[in-house]
Amino acid sequence: MTAEVDDSAVDQSVDVSTANTMRERANESRIKLWILLKANRLLVTAVLAVAFFVVFVIGITVLPPPLIPQLNSSDTIDTLFSTMISAVITGVTLVVTISQLVLSQENGPLGEQRQRMEDSMDFRDYTEELVGSPSPADPSAFLRNIIDVSQDRAEAVRDGFDDIESDQLRWEVDQFTQSVIGNSETVRDQLEGGTFGNFDVVFAALNYNYAWKIFQVERLLNDHDEDLGQPENKLLNELKTALSMFGPAREHVKTLYFEWALTSLSQLILYVAIPALAVAGIMMVIGEAGTFPGSTLGIENIALLVGASLTITLLPFLLLVSYISRLVTLAKRTLAIEPLILRESQR
Repeated sequence: MTAEVDDSAVDQSVDVSTANTMRERANESRIKLWILLKANRLLVTAVLAVAFFVVFVIGITVLPPPLIPQLNSSDTIDTLFSTMISAVITGVTLVVTISQLVLSQENGPLGEQRQRMEDSMDFRDYTEELVGSPSPADPSAFLRNIIDVSQDRAEAVRDGFDDIESDQLRWEVDQFTQSVIGNSETVRDQLEGGTFGNFDVVFAALNYNYAWKIFQVERLLNDHDEDLGQPENKLLNELKTALSMFGPAREHVKTLYFEWALTSLSQLILYVAIPALAVAGIMMVIGEAGTFPGSTLGIENIALLVGASLTITLLPFLLLVSYISRLVTLAKRTLAIEPLILRESQR
């Protein structure tokens, strides 16, 4: 029978639990995190393009000097789009080169490739021993298996501490294991059916705060050493082992996603660079005040034409912004693989 905890004898100021999602731990806007991480990158690019078009057209319409006289008295359009041609060619070249440099680490002589394979298989073999079954090939199922083991061992810790005399220790263990179990269930549901290429798997993995949990296991082992027997020490260390396995597994999946995303970014930029250059070249040749006379809804048609053309030539850059904003946010939130909490609010 489980002994009741005497709340009056417990210091409940000890923080042993953690929120179940990254947003709750970081205390940041759901919309901000959705835009930076979760939202489809093509959708973000489209929103940026529309926003730029609207701001540009309104700006050149309402701000002095008047647009049409300015176009008649200068080579504004020619200068603008000749500059954009140079920018697009230079930018595309740099982005593709950088992406290839990042991906070049995947290339190497046969000996290095064999060593990579051996290291990967060693990790899979160790994971197989941990979970008691062959490691799945699907990244989502692979991470779920490790989380399942962590939850099972957290439940074993909770049940194994029922007879501990220390009310403080039993209260801390109860709060801690509830946090581990709740976080495991939340992330497992998010990983269920996740597809690797669309960021679902990596986003769900970010919600599993294994580093804080490892720290709490180490703290319990140190702070309550006198109250712990050999069985309790074993249970906590087994839980720590399972939690520690999640770190390299998540980092491996994250690294693969980085390479996947950079490859996709390079492809998309190459695809949109050709029409961007074509539009810029056409505007250099035909663009002038009389090219598209008249107005629509009080806005000069030439302003709409220049705005739309400039937006198209900026698509490679807008794609870069949308993809890199996700990658740098992901990198910033996963800088430390070990139990180091770089921001207090991320616990």
